[in-house]
Amino acid sequence: MRIPNQMASPTTRTARLIRLKFLAAIPLVLLLVARPARAQTNWTLAWSDEFNGAAGAAPDASIWTFKDKGKNYNNELEIYCAPSDDVAPCSASAPNIFEDGNGNLVIRAVRTASGAWTSGGMNTSHAEMPQYGRIEARIKLTPGDGIWPAFWMLGSDQFTGTPWPACGEVDIMEWVPQFTPTTTSGTEHGPGYSGCCGTENAKFTFPGGGRIDDGNYHTYGVIWSENKLEYYRDDPAQPFFTVTSADIPADKQWVFNQPFYLILNLAAGGQLPTPGPDASTPSPADMLIDYVRVYRADTTAISAPVAKR
Repeated sequence: MRIPNQMASPTTRTARLIRLKFLAAIPLVLLLVARPARAQTNWTLAWSDEFNGAAGAAPDASIWTFKDKGKNYNNELEIYCAPSDDVAPCSASAPNIFEDGNGNLVIRAVRTASGAWTSGGMNTSHAEMPQYGRIEARIKLTPGDGIWPAFWMLGSDQFTGTPWPACGEVDIMEWVPQFTPTTTSGTEHGPGYSGCCGTENAKFTFPGGGRIDDGNYHTYGVIWSENKLEYYRDDPAQPFFTVTSADIPADKQWVFNQPFYLILNLAAGGQLPTPGPDASTPSPADMLIDYVRVYRADTTAISAPVAKR
């Protein structure tokens, strides 16, 4: 004869309660044991330039190639001047690219007395061409009409005859006036597609009233792996936009699985900034770079937690 619950002895009720608690715990134990291992990425610094030279010193020419005059693209107005260029409108005594002695690189856009603009552009094409990793620069920008700073990359096969955009371009950071000082963008360009896969979504607005000129440096970066680009601002653990090889047009080619070289430049005018330079545009307009760094990913598997006996 089964004893009704209300008449069960204290000992029986205790035994049932213990059994119920044990049964209820079984799914949790199974969950802990069955949970797959996860990967954790640790980042090791592989290369950097910290720009710790003396005030007025040029950046390390064994690392950086400087653009010196030559053809401009996008209808830009500036004349690019290498640090040693002393042919007008460039001036070696007042260079457009120099280190400030406080741990920063300065790229300076200047309106000359004749109304022309001079500025600076430099790249790592003969020194540093990473393939994958976390690529970032810590930068402070000056907003202004017509100002167009950028931190970006181009594919190495450009040097074996592959033209743009088939060589690939990754714009880690760009700013133009129509974004307003609260917002920057990042995007990629490849053969048959430009500003691919959601350029509007690849804009980042700084939270909490942050601006490119809020007195703080901001870190502009991309986590680059095979078939994937993840753009971030300040926090690499929080990418604001991700694009993969599956996101590009179905009949187009993903061209970002090769070495790329790094570029820093500060343009004035051109097809993208709206409006162009005018009487309100600051001169000089400075782009301050605290560092450029390339990190290598070290990914290790972390075992799932094991239930204690």
